[in-house]
Amino acid sequence: VQLVESGGGLVQPGGSLRLSCAASTNILNFHAMAWYRQFPGKQRDVVAAISRDDVTSYIDSVKGRFTISKDNARNTVFLQMNSLKPEDTAVYYCQARFHPYGTDYWGEGTLVTVSS
Repeated sequence: VQLVESGGGLVQPGGSLRLSCAASTNILNFHAMAWYRQFPGKQRDVVAAISRDDVTSYIDSVKGRFTISKDNARNTVFLQMNSLKPEDTAVYYCQARFHPYGTDYWGEGTLVTVSS
């Protein structure tokens, strides 16, 4: 299984970015997919998740600003990020699991930098 992220970059505070994660397999086979982020020197933490049935969840700090979605036909998961803040600066990773307690599959990450 390969997960390939794209869409990161430099954006000013208040701006928007859309991250994409393209999977090498049918994403309907996954129990759930998620976006994580990692700050320098910190562990990787979940930001948003979406289940096979399109149930979504978010951490409090991104609710109302970020939206996770997926396009099953394109085997792609998205993270629309609006009203970006400098504290959103991190490497963002796509993650997937076939089963609730199964192996985690990861992309290589994409850097998001929010700065003026």
